[in-house]
Amino acid sequence: MKLGTTKWQRNLFIATFILPTFLFFCLFTIYPVVQAMYYSLFDWSGSSDHKKFIGLDNFKEMIHDPIIWNSMGNDYFLVVGKIIGIMILATFFAIALTRFRFKLSSFFRSIFFIPNVISVVVIGVLWNFIYNPQIGFLNSFLSLFTKDKVDITWLGFTSHTIWMLLPPAIWAGIGFYMILMIAAIQSIPESYYEASGLEGAGQWTQFRYITLPLIWEQMKVSILNIMMTTLNGSFVIVMLMTSGGPDNSTQVMGSYLYQMAFTQYHFGYGAAIGVLILIVSLITTIVLQRLMHQETIEIS
Repeated sequence: MKLGTTKWQRNLFIATFILPTFLFFCLFTIYPVVQAMYYSLFDWSGSSDHKKFIGLDNFKEMIHDPIIWNSMGNDYFLVVGKIIGIMILATFFAIALTRFRFKLSSFFRSIFFIPNVISVVVIGVLWNFIYNPQIGFLNSFLSLFTKDKVDITWLGFTSHTIWMLLPPAIWAGIGFYMILMIAAIQSIPESYYEASGLEGAGQWTQFRYITLPLIWEQMKVSILNIMMTTLNGSFVIVMLMTSGGPDNSTQVMGSYLYQMAFTQYHFGYGAAIGVLILIVSLITTIVLQRLMHQETIEIS
């Protein structure tokens, strides 16, 4: 009887911590998802009481909507670009600040982390100023190497504007993932590097056969997190810097959702785009997990 009472008390203790989190998860995640799926089946402006049930017509309309396909392509372009840019730079700086033993490593960690504590709005305004064709830093810098003043409208061409969104997105994310890589690298016993050094292994060999395998789990989590935050949150930097233009060339699924639901009052269609984002995110997560599957190497 006493054993049963103790087990019940233990379960109750665990439930007191799990239940509030579960309720918040249901309220702020599950409920909005179910509600979006429901609204996606209607032709609704979002501001009237009248909703017309149209079934899957919103999804059929998306198949023939060229902006949807363009925005999905832009999303994946940003995903790939951010994963490559952030992971290479974050890992490089993490190794430089741990393995090369700079005296001011703590200072540089703080400097690299600053973009992560800055509001996304500030980042958007800052990079809009950098790209400004008249008074922007980028054109002014390039003008130092030319006879005539450089006057390039970096955010005004359909052919390359999406590329201009990568630098601010990568710059804003390096610090956070660098800290994760630093924590992973510092958990590796120094004796591994000392033993490999005695065998004549250089920095590259140590990175390839010691550092990379032992921090792979952290890198995998970072890649998945970059993918998820990009597919679900890149619309913020798009809306701040280009509003999806010019000519919808920088639209991502999130910004197009906002435009359709809250600007053009096609709320049902916007909800369908939200469901599409969910499906695409889940599929991409599963594919990435399979592609990055590797036997975990534990530090002994």
